[in-house]
Amino acid sequence: MTPQISTTRTIPTRSLPARWLGMVALALALVLPLGTGSVRAAPSPAAANAASTTHVYLLRGVLNIFSLGLDDIAAKLDSQGIPNTVANFVSWSSLADEAAAAYKAGRIKTIILVGHSSGATALPDMINKLGQLGVPVKLAIGLDSVFKTKLVGGNAERYINFYIASGAGEPVRRDDGFHGKLENVDVGSAVPGVGHITIEKNQIMQQKVIGAIDGVVFGGKGRPAAAPPTRMAAPQRAANATGYR
Repeated sequence: MTPQISTTRTIPTRSLPARWLGMVALALALVLPLGTGSVRAAPSPAAANAASTTHVYLLRGVLNIFSLGLDDIAAKLDSQGIPNTVANFVSWSSLADEAAAAYKAGRIKTIILVGHSSGATALPDMINKLGQLGVPVKLAIGLDSVFKTKLVGGNAERYINFYIASGAGEPVRRDDGFHGKLENVDVGSAVPGVGHITIEKNQIMQQKVIGAIDGVVFGGKGRPAAAPPTRMAAPQRAANATGYR
């Protein structure tokens, strides 16, 4: 076998003019992925078990095309080992039956619901049906509920309604039949650029949703390490590397 001869040369950086150093940095920034050396720590056994016995149901809104940010949230849950289902809001009743069966069989211990627009408006119906089936909901998160959403029954330990007071969203109401803590949070002025059809796509809002879910699932069990940040576009990485803006 013919031995391979390396053609790599090491060039002392002190022999390079400053402008060449900038060009080298630019080239490296364009070809090297961001965070290549990061290693994700394995979750603890308790955290892994808590994740695997949780199920998050994410309900899209009308026409199934305006809530695609829920798919991004689902992908982030996947990366943490949290099972989930993304479906149109019209499926809420069959999903409740499915969740109740899995809960009673012991396959699911923690049920979490997330909905956007009409999907958020359907959450009280799903909570109420699960309550009638004797199944509790640990956490429900509505993203800009519409049509005067009202909690009328069931048991959701915590219900968070993120809404935009200046837009289509409204506060969620409750009656005495609902058992749980209700929080109405107006994010219209607190989150830049958020709107009814972008609230579930907004990165800040996605972080709020994931953070609330992680708090329930992992608590003090030691949640998995965060995934490496999304790779920046090449021009932005290059600008950062050379110091230009």
